[in-house]
Amino acid sequence: MRAISLFTVLFIFSLSIKAQELEEQNLDSVVITSTRIDVPFKENSRTITVISSKDIKNSAATNVADLLQQFAGVDIRRRGTGGSQADLYIRGGGFDQTLLLIDGIKMDDAQTGHHTMNAALPLEVIERIEIVKGPAARIFGQNAFNGAINIVTKNKLDTSVSVNAEAGSFGQLNGSITAASSLENSQHLVHAGKMTSDGYRTNTDYDNTNFFLKSIFNTKHKPIEMLATFMDRKFGAQNFYTTNPTFFEYEETQNSLLAFTTKFASNKLKIQPRVYWKRNQDLFLLRKEEPSFYRNLHITNKIGAEANASYTSKAGVTGFGIDLSQVYISSNNLGQRNRFMATAFVEHQFKFANDKLDVTPGVALTYFSDFKFHAFPGLDIGYDISDRLKAYGNIGYTYRIPTYTDLYYSDPVTQGNSNLEPEEAFAQEVGLKYTSAKLTASIAAFNRDAKNLIDYVRTDVSEDTFTATNITEVNTKGLEFDAAYNFNINNYKQTLGFGYSYLDDNILDQNEDLSRYSLNTLKHQYITRFSSQLFKNVRQNIVYKYAERTTGQTYNVWDASVIVKVKSAEFSVTANNIFDVDYIESGFVPMPPSNVLFGLRYNFR
Repeated sequence: MRAISLFTVLFIFSLSIKAQELEEQNLDSVVITSTRIDVPFKENSRTITVISSKDIKNSAATNVADLLQQFAGVDIRRRGTGGSQADLYIRGGGFDQTLLLIDGIKMDDAQTGHHTMNAALPLEVIERIEIVKGPAARIFGQNAFNGAINIVTKNKLDTSVSVNAEAGSFGQLNGSITAASSLENSQHLVHAGKMTSDGYRTNTDYDNTNFFLKSIFNTKHKPIEMLATFMDRKFGAQNFYTTNPTFFEYEETQNSLLAFTTKFASNKLKIQPRVYWKRNQDLFLLRKEEPSFYRNLHITNKIGAEANASYTSKAGVTGFGIDLSQVYISSNNLGQRNRFMATAFVEHQFKFANDKLDVTPGVALTYFSDFKFHAFPGLDIGYDISDRLKAYGNIGYTYRIPTYTDLYYSDPVTQGNSNLEPEEAFAQEVGLKYTSAKLTASIAAFNRDAKNLIDYVRTDVSEDTFTATNITEVNTKGLEFDAAYNFNINNYKQTLGFGYSYLDDNILDQNEDLSRYSLNTLKHQYITRFSSQLFKNVRQNIVYKYAERTTGQTYNVWDASVIVKVKSAEFSVTANNIFDVDYIESGFVPMPPSNVLFGLRYNFR
């Protein structure tokens, strides 16, 4: 695999020498919205991957979890199909250490990071996805320990209606309708969808419902944006959390968001205030037909208000903001808990050497009612070697406070610990990225020295109970490469993408036989994406994924799709795990065998 990856790097950079810059640079116009200082994609001095709406349409994915698996450095560990239950990881670590945002709204859940992907939106309403890799606590605050993913919803809402219907293996039946309307002084985007399946093995059926509404009022004067989402998922969870074949595990989750945002702007000052309410409900039954045997019900509410701003002066651009939130949880296992959080952010971008050198120091100061004050500084540096080639580096401290599950959860084999300390880390990264119309490529090396990482450990191999504990020290180092090359065949655009990541997640001074930490981490990850068009109305996509995990498991998975457009209709066929590979991404749950999904989408204008 190392030889293959090295060949890929050399091949892509050789293409960059030959590339003719004849087309408009699409990424130049993309402004990264997941920071307080608006910076075009190619000028940003961090490792950021942008998945555009065109990338989404040309992928073989039907949900966000499957889509993110196509990008190096992101590890989505699924326990089934349809995005019912999946954990999100960036650059190793734990599922609690990556933050998900929707239009910049933090979707962290105080109960557990297992619910992160519950908030993922339908692909039909997404404009792009920004993947920010590396420590991001000084930018986003709590939970952005290893990185963050910002889902940006569609903003240009031309009047239209789109209807989608799909059917396939395992009794999959999916249907959705998406409607957009542009009125005299407002715009609206509405989506409703249903996804069901009989399951690909015993007790893996699901019934998922999605609702989404985005409205922009007062568009002629001072726009006010309203965002409302509701995701309801009911699914069989056979051996999701246990190995006992007699249990018939079942889970229901609900995730909702209501947010209002506006913006005040002058030539120098921009302020964006927001208020929001996020709710998550989780019901788990160890035996579906016997609820009284073992039942957990958790309801978490988060109410927040924030204001982000930037000010441009002769000295550069200053970004600053404040984020206030109150969290309440009601649980039969975790108890009745509440937490107040307040975070103040400030960063400033300096430019030197005729704007070729940018230096951005910043700091986040956070107060938690149960963990007091924490300050986390960081520094980004970038240098434009040419108009298309940029070198960059960043250093920073990052952190995560324990979830309520870490602190208080209890069952016969798991015990929380109310004396846990927050996780902390000092991370460093250097990278190089090239941006043009035909080629985008980046390579980055990183190191993270962490302390107090939370693990579940036992005192002896004969002990059944794992107790939440702060590990003394963990070192993580790695290398990532990602590239996409665009070329034409018969005047049709073709895109060939490569991604590779290497990760060494090393527990120092820790007996791994007594620990659950870092099990199943992706050591080597190699991805190839080829989106091609040879005929006017036919487009095909092929995705190859290779994974080698620290447990020694390796697997090769191929997915593909074909889309045929006939006037206002689109017919699609999506095939997953084409060669019927046996593999596991998380826990003890085997992934689905080869399967196929047929779709029809019709667009009314």
